[in-house]
Amino acid sequence: MSQAFYRVWRPAVWDEVVGQDHIVQTLRNAIITDRVAHAYLFAGPKGTGKTTSARLLAKAVNCLDENKENKPCNKCENCQAVNEGRFLDLIEIDAASNTSVDDVRELRDKINFAPSQGKFKVYIIDEVHMLSTSAFNALLKTLEEPPSHVIFILCTTEIHKIPATVLSRCQRHEFRRIPVPVIIEKLTELTKKEKIKIEADALSLIARQATGSMRDAISLVDQLSSMSKQVTLEIAQEVLGTATSQSVIELIDAILAKNSGLGLEIIHKALDGGTDPRQYSRQVVDYLRDLLVIRMQAGQYLELTPEMREKMNQQASQFETAHLVAVITAFSEASTDLKANWHPGLGLELALASAMTQPTPTVIQAEEPVRNRKSDLAQPNLERAAQPTETSQPSRANRKEATLEQKLADEASTFVPGTPLTLELAKSRWDLVKRGIGSQNRMTAAVVNSGKLLKAVGNSIVLNFESELLRERIQEEKANKLLRFMLNKVYGQDITLICTVGDQKVNLGDNQDHETSDLVDFAINNLNGQLLEEDLFEDGKVD
Repeated sequence: MSQAFYRVWRPAVWDEVVGQDHIVQTLRNAIITDRVAHAYLFAGPKGTGKTTSARLLAKAVNCLDENKENKPCNKCENCQAVNEGRFLDLIEIDAASNTSVDDVRELRDKINFAPSQGKFKVYIIDEVHMLSTSAFNALLKTLEEPPSHVIFILCTTEIHKIPATVLSRCQRHEFRRIPVPVIIEKLTELTKKEKIKIEADALSLIARQATGSMRDAISLVDQLSSMSKQVTLEIAQEVLGTATSQSVIELIDAILAKNSGLGLEIIHKALDGGTDPRQYSRQVVDYLRDLLVIRMQAGQYLELTPEMREKMNQQASQFETAHLVAVITAFSEASTDLKANWHPGLGLELALASAMTQPTPTVIQAEEPVRNRKSDLAQPNLERAAQPTETSQPSRANRKEATLEQKLADEASTFVPGTPLTLELAKSRWDLVKRGIGSQNRMTAAVVNSGKLLKAVGNSIVLNFESELLRERIQEEKANKLLRFMLNKVYGQDITLICTVGDQKVNLGDNQDHETSDLVDFAINNLNGQLLEEDLFEDGKVD
């Protein structure tokens, strides 16, 4: 059975360790000057060389080569024994499987025995943060004053979980994520020696996808090489789950064109094709982040193909920076909120609805203090803004609300509250409705912004949505109550709100026929209304 690439290509000498020069130099100097510590803590992200460096250190302290600068020589009996996994004085312990205090006590009882083959007995405890509190306490004394022939090397990806008492007893080394160019260089060497044909763009994609982990990058090459003799960028995208990148580009185009229908279609097509909504939202955020970098005149640092760079430069030039930041925030929130959503695509749809509206600086400033306070729909802030206290300065949100109140007062001469509505009249004050809602609840404002004011007759308004999920969202109790309050506030009368989806027809009595309409259905189903026959009407009155 063949070995996995990451095992075959595991560094056997210090010079093969990449991306961690600051640690390698320190450990080599310790070997040369005979100043090896009794306990080390290697911390850092997965796949960056912690366990590999621990094994190299164990091999170096037991190497039989007389020249200390050559340790580990990788040729002597002890080095060969370590490479072949038969060196008895190298003990590797998986803390995830040995978490109890009894496991540590057993280890503590054995460390007093002298080494069997080498000069030092080296204990490598991987994922040490998994030890229980009792196990850490049992380890403390031994860790502080181990026998002279024992070296402890603790490895962890979550250093914040290590007790301070343990940290103070170890020499600590922080492993860093490996840069993309370094990973590409290593993968290029690997693919040439393994005779794997792979495109440069595919290698670049793998390096970025590995997020700083050399082990993950090598494993991805191993996986792709078993798929095809010639690994192309398209194959890499398909296998790595990034084949939806074209979908992301099209979604950004839809946002720039303010085409919500097309945007929803793109999202649904991606989800119907099996794309995980969390992964999709992260891809959108990653892409938007690159657009922001380009927008901030730092695009030269991005690893992009010429075609992709040209497309992204074009898109970045069409965004205002404030709008781009707002869109990134919306999709970033969607990627974290998706677990709580009963519908997997709802978070993406709400993010799209929010992205369709370009914020102004005033709105951005007003939303910040509102975000951390509970919504009180029974007594909205517009009501409280009319009665400021003398001892406190009004907040930004209250100043915005006061501005809205002033706007309503200024237009009193041109708009008479209670005036029968027409579509034109309703639209003339629709921005006031959206601004008022935006000062109260950001998510509700995003849903309202995604709707289209379709009809307005008398005291009835029809709001149309592209998606049934968006209509359901606005019909939730809190959102619906806020919207109705704001409609009544702006138009000066009780408004009958009807929400429709897509091409759904609504008859508000603005034509001469007596066909049943959604409004009639609403009255029958919700207001105990009755449908009267046509012959009951005479001269416009009920007989």
